Amino acid sequence: MPKYVIEREIPGAGKLSSQELQAISQKSCGVLNKMGPQIQWLQSYVTGDKIYCVYIAANEELVREHAQQGGFPANRVSEVTSIIDPTTAE
Repeated sequence: MPKYVIEREIPGAGKLSSQELQAISQKSCGVLNKMGPQIQWLQSYVTGDKIYCVYIAANEELVREHAQQGGFPANRVSEVTSIIDPTTAE
C-alpha cells in the first residue's frame, strides 16, 4: 500500500500537553478501527504549529476521510514516492 505524509496545521501543536496528545491519538485510533485495515497510522511528528503524520493507506481518499471523521485538518497530503537515508549514499 502507498505511504503518505499528512501535514496538519494546528496552531500551538508543540505546546499541547501529553494528555491532549493522548486524546488526539485516541480519537485517531478510534476512527481507524472503524475504517478497517485499508489505512494505518505509523507515527507523527509534532512541531511548533504543525503535526506531520505518516500513514499507509490504499489511497489518498481514505486519508482525507480519516481526517474528516476525526475532525483533524489535512492541509496537505503527499504520497511518498521514495525513501532515502544515509545508506542510500553507499
